[in-house]
Amino acid sequence: MDPIILATRGSPLALKQAELTRAHLAKVMPGRPVEILKIKTTGDKRTQWSLEKQGGKGLFTKELEEALLNGQAHIAVHSAKDLPTEMPAGLELAAFLPRENPHDVLVVQEGVAKPKFIATSSPRRRAQLKRCFPCTVWSEIRGNVDTRLKKVANGHEAQATILAAAGLKRLGIDNWPGLVFKPLDFRQMVPAVGQGAVALQTTTELVSEFAIADDKDTSRSVRLERRFLAAMGGGCHVATAGFVCGSKMLTFHEDHGFNEITLPKGEEEKTVDDFAASLIKTSD
Repeated sequence: MDPIILATRGSPLALKQAELTRAHLAKVMPGRPVEILKIKTTGDKRTQWSLEKQGGKGLFTKELEEALLNGQAHIAVHSAKDLPTEMPAGLELAAFLPRENPHDVLVVQEGVAKPKFIATSSPRRRAQLKRCFPCTVWSEIRGNVDTRLKKVANGHEAQATILAAAGLKRLGIDNWPGLVFKPLDFRQMVPAVGQGAVALQTTTELVSEFAIADDKDTSRSVRLERRFLAAMGGGCHVATAGFVCGSKMLTFHEDHGFNEITLPKGEEEKTVDDFAASLIKTSD
């Protein structure tokens, strides 16, 4: 039986997500071997680039998508929050793994009550935390999770940073010498669209084959969040956030602040579309 080839970035977190995908596929498609293909993306190569200035859209996904289109791989494993809402013709999202903790975590040097210098490459995180720390000086930070933790612990970049709880958990990190981890409430920090979810992307002709791996609850939530983001014309480096929790959607936009909407059963997509349209109209 031919193996399923998973395309993934080579970072520790990306490889962990690929391993989780391999284990998940072993449960839903028993007996089918799975292999992992590591690919270096533009974002991985351009470590000195400012993601905000260069435009982070697709920097960590383009090469994985090319591997699908040229037949090198069957599935591309993505952090759903990094995946642009627009994708190349011939590619679709087949499934999502069960969602991990979607919260953000403020990571602060021990003994620092109110950090004066916070490093993050995310406009979404910066725009929301400015409400809590209005006098803070902000800077960008790059690198794998452990690299960023080391930089903050050593005081090389800033006194604090913000990380996804899901990434920390998947890497088995719940503490770090010299640092304090402070989970942020959803009303302090609305998660990025898709945060905590692993997305499985494939070619259109293979969607039906791998749809068996889909976690329905995660799929519903993330697809609605991505619908909102697409309607707002945003990407992972725009100060827009959306998170579906049961029958509610929490949103944040730099121009519109925090909002909470109810998603009536059977009218969820229309409600998201109408809400996004109302925000856009307010901006005009």
